[in-house]
Amino acid sequence: MNTVDIIRKKRDGDVLTPEEIRYWIAGVSDKSIPEYQSSALLMAIRLQGMTDEETAVLTDAMAHSGKLFTPEDMGGFSVDKHSTGGVGDTTTLVLIPLLAAAGLTVGKLSGRALGHTGGTIDKLESIPGFRTDLNLDEFLSLVQDTRLALADHTDDMVPADLILYELRDVTSTVDSLPLIVASIMSKKIAGGAQGIVIDVKTGAGAFLPELEDSRRLAHSLVAIGSKLGRQMSALITDMSQPLGLMTGNALEVIEAIDTLRGEGPSDLATLCCELGAELLVFAGEAATREEAVLKLDQLLMNGKALDAFRQLIGQQHGNTAVIDDLALLPRAARKVEARALHAGSVARLDALEIGRAANLLGAGRFTKEDDIDPAVGIQLNVKVGDRVEKDDILAWLHVNSEEHLDQACRMVEGAYTIDASGDPHQPPALIVERIVGTPEG
Repeated sequence: MNTVDIIRKKRDGDVLTPEEIRYWIAGVSDKSIPEYQSSALLMAIRLQGMTDEETAVLTDAMAHSGKLFTPEDMGGFSVDKHSTGGVGDTTTLVLIPLLAAAGLTVGKLSGRALGHTGGTIDKLESIPGFRTDLNLDEFLSLVQDTRLALADHTDDMVPADLILYELRDVTSTVDSLPLIVASIMSKKIAGGAQGIVIDVKTGAGAFLPELEDSRRLAHSLVAIGSKLGRQMSALITDMSQPLGLMTGNALEVIEAIDTLRGEGPSDLATLCCELGAELLVFAGEAATREEAVLKLDQLLMNGKALDAFRQLIGQQHGNTAVIDDLALLPRAARKVEARALHAGSVARLDALEIGRAANLLGAGRFTKEDDIDPAVGIQLNVKVGDRVEKDDILAWLHVNSEEHLDQACRMVEGAYTIDASGDPHQPPALIVERIVGTPEG
């Protein structure tokens, strides 16, 4: 088999055989295929696309390029969740212990922040002592013993994706749909989950702001996961305004604890229950989505989900006292108020501007090498549909440095569109669409 022939074939719009795709990924993994040839093939895929069959083979080949967990490794039927990223997206911190409290096995490998979207691992590391750097044996041991673990990705799982993503980043092929799907789903497949729900964000603060793009991604993710024998669903959810009220690492941990206590923002709690309901039905823990939502809501209200989060923190060496004393989490030196310039109804709240402002304060990364300040961020006071008077507080900026403060404050104020007429505005629908697949094989 010849790599040049494979490049030429895809360049001309032909369908690659499973053998050709597996040959390429094997060569990527052992570095026998030069990066310049892989870059050429990535561009050919970006321009010509892939069929679902090609994408499924690519996903499976990438999943098998390193360590891969089987259902037996995970102790039976396990579930997983992925989000395409957003602003104030604290769902993983709430959903994973919530699912564990419902009796499901959840072993999740998550990532760090880059750009305006937050990273679950950075949020967890704001908890004093919390270990996210588990090796795969430690991770698997926790899943088998407690049915609950949440850790950072390791280089020995799906190494082909690490190599290809760096090449995609420097060859302007990051936005290729089959490559996006293969990157996401290869990690889910390697993680051993049999039931998977994908939270595909749409709107200003999403990776794909346009609904039609989000819809294509959601359908493709479900189709590929189903082809590989997984129970799959995707919810397309709103990210035109931030989810919840907090954006920033320690701030989002506080919001997660509040939500697990039954006292968090309604949109965050609702989304977690809706996402979790998909997985409870897949696992046979509920007969219908309605029954599953009710069960999960009860676990938020009766403290059992909070107990599971306490367990997660403790078994990964974090200080469980933060559950009862939020002051133990990192805190910014001061809070700066952003105020309304005139009275009216909040008609729009630009999630992207809030995310960028939080980044300027130090809550996120512009490059992979940047350090994060876990204490800083933005706390919203009002959202779309709320009424404000002149000089009312729109948000608080939690800051440790004066650098970029004025710019960040202007961005937060500018993120709000306030309708001076006072006409009421409805918040955007939280869940836009639901897509469900049927496992094959």
